[in-house]
Amino acid sequence: MIIPKSLEEFASYVEKGNHIFFFTADWCGDCRFIKPVLPELEAEFPQWQFVEIDRDEFIDVASRWNIFGIPSLVAVKDGAEVGRLVNKNRKTKAELADFLTSLTV
Repeated sequence: MIIPKSLEEFASYVEKGNHIFFFTADWCGDCRFIKPVLPELEAEFPQWQFVEIDRDEFIDVASRWNIFGIPSLVAVKDGAEVGRLVNKNRKTKAELADFLTSLTV
């Protein structure tokens, strides 16, 4: 999983390629619950590159992208959003896999 260190680095992942942006925070219990299965999902969906976004560090991005609940996922292909799973509910591996399966690359 990629963890951008700057807004410029974050923007470079938005502009080109197939990326799943995983919005999270250290204090988020539901984020900590789902995070251990992300490497498995990365292996199952190699057409997507996963990018972890700390919601607190990138609060302006989260607000602009209407990320008001975490954990949340946003799929972006070459600068265009192609899907989102954004809400404040705890997510399961099955829910994330269904979301990723629904995306077309």
